[in-house]
Amino acid sequence: MTAAVKPGREALAESAVRLRREVARRIIGQDTVVEEILMAILAGGHALLVGVPGLAKTLLIRSVSEAMQLEFRRIQFTPDLVPSDITGTEVMEEDHATGERHFRFVRGPVFANIVLADEINRTPPRTQAALLEAMQEHSVTVAGETMRLPEPFFVLATQNPIEQEGTYPSADDEVAILRATTGAQTVELAPVLDAAHTLGLMHLTRQMPAAEPALRYAAALARATRPDAAESPELVRRYVRWGAGPRAGQSLILGAKAHALLDGRFAVAPEDIRRVALPVLRHRVLPNFAAEAEGIGAERLVTEILERVPPPRSDIRL
Repeated sequence: MTAAVKPGREALAESAVRLRREVARRIIGQDTVVEEILMAILAGGHALLVGVPGLAKTLLIRSVSEAMQLEFRRIQFTPDLVPSDITGTEVMEEDHATGERHFRFVRGPVFANIVLADEINRTPPRTQAALLEAMQEHSVTVAGETMRLPEPFFVLATQNPIEQEGTYPSADDEVAILRATTGAQTVELAPVLDAAHTLGLMHLTRQMPAAEPALRYAAALARATRPDAAESPELVRRYVRWGAGPRAGQSLILGAKAHALLDGRFAVAPEDIRRVALPVLRHRVLPNFAAEAEGIGAERLVTEILERVPPPRSDIRL
């Protein structure tokens, strides 16, 4: 009789570091995006990739699933997509021997570990709502029956806005992409994790302690996005319609923990919180009409907040 040995904390942390390196072997010039996706996964969240077509968003997500040995499904969102197209539907079957009929549920593509919701902004609100329910509850309800989704469960969505630019690679990275993708050989990714190890990393991320100064710093950043808060900068009071809610602070702390873990550390530093501030806050800060008229976007506002809200002193351990 043999028993499975659970990996220790150090082994799990090392696997997180190797995971980032392995995915970067195939995805060239997108190191920041790769890191942010992995942070979202370790923090138990989901991610939205915004950029023009042709920037390897789909390849990136597929590469992450390969390196993590997780079941992957892709859903192409279209204007005519209905909720049952992603959650599944009941079909009637007949027993040819007895003539009896019964319903059988056919699971939709959402029943996977990593779901790529491609061009999610193209689909109707009802279908988006069905996916959001699955993202929040990790389950779907069909015909009054609730069915759990496989764990771990992540949704990585893409959006291709015409009015926004993507993050293009440098000239050297673009040459490297051409070299790697136009030859006979393809980059094969070695498996680094599996579902059990991924769940272990997510648990380890949550276990990492966050001291009082870290919690207060995250709360201060979130509060500074609100135009009616006393601590918000002048630029926020003038140009923000809506700021971030308390969930932003939760995401800042969890994202900072995941960033530290991907760096091979078990302690959160102020730099970890500052590193995740932009991806956590920019979609939670809604500029007003005056900001749009003057070309001031959410990223500029978040950058101003990071400059105005002081981090904890360096002699205080987080």
